Amino acid sequence: MAESNGSVSVDVGTIYLGGKEHRVKTACGVVSVIVYGDREKPALITYPDLALNHMSCFQGLFFCPEAASLLLHNFCIYHISPPGHELGAAPIFPNDTVPSADDLADQILEVLNFFGLGAVMCMGVTAGAYILTLFAMKHRERVAGLILVSPLCKAPSWSEWFYNRVVSNLLYFYGMCGVVKEFLLQRYFSKEVRGNVEIPESDIAQACRRLLDERQSVNVMRFLDAIDRRPDISSGLKKLKCRTLIFIGDQSPFYSEAVHMAANLDRGYCALVEVQACGSMVTEEQPHAMLVPMEYFLMGYGLYRPSCFTGSPRSPLSPSCISPELLSPESMGLKLKPIKTRVSA
Repeated sequence: MAESNGSVSVDVGTIYLGGKEHRVKTACGVVSVIVYGDREKPALITYPDLALNHMSCFQGLFFCPEAASLLLHNFCIYHISPPGHELGAAPIFPNDTVPSADDLADQILEVLNFFGLGAVMCMGVTAGAYILTLFAMKHRERVAGLILVSPLCKAPSWSEWFYNRVVSNLLYFYGMCGVVKEFLLQRYFSKEVRGNVEIPESDIAQACRRLLDERQSVNVMRFLDAIDRRPDISSGLKKLKCRTLIFIGDQSPFYSEAVHMAANLDRGYCALVEVQACGSMVTEEQPHAMLVPMEYFLMGYGLYRPSCFTGSPRSPLSPSCISPELLSPESMGLKLKPIKTRVSA
């Protein structure tokens, strides 16, 4: 690890359940990276959505035992936080230059170089999925595959731009107030999870609301500004030759964007999984729905979940290890859709 370039590594012990925080100095500021697992294994890097970090965006997935065994068995995990989104982050100095989406993608390259990583697997959610896709387009040789959850690829629509302006102004004048949290929860979750007059708000939404209290409003504004100024990358998607697995909740406000992205990727390299009764953040709302598609996706790389009956680190996936109901996509609320299929709302 290139510690000699002035980067600082901080061991935070049990705060991150055995993970280690590294603060990596880049051209656009310091980036927090939480590393879990054996550094000798292939790397999986994650990037969260707006106002989130690995605890609020990927905890549900990695706390799912089956998914954790699949991912931690095969990868060392590198959770990258957007600048100022890590736990305990201080407000970023207002006069610091606001990075663009391109700058954030270039930061990922600096992180990979810091850890001495080659080609990596990438997993991102919404805004984070956009940053990782942009990174893959700029540095194709450094990306082995993409797992994208409710991704963006087009420039903001007028409605999204207006929504972002309202949120940005509220953050500026009132901070992480209740209205901003409601806007963000609508971005992340389905109606069932958010609750209503008759149905109480779910534990997932309540936990996310508490974690949003820890975000510094100026830091969220900076990431929002970068995403709000993102260019349309649709025309370059066909050039991506890495395998891509896309998950989208059928209640996500970015549903049409994910379908558009899948349609513009090379059909031979992409699969789209629609998760029913789910919002954008499938990793938190329905992480079990990601298990079987990820298993088959990773089998294409020769990676498997450890067998229940053998200690072989690369034993083939045993059907007896999977509950019969998991073998039925319908029972998980999944709708597997080939790229050529586009169902009207």
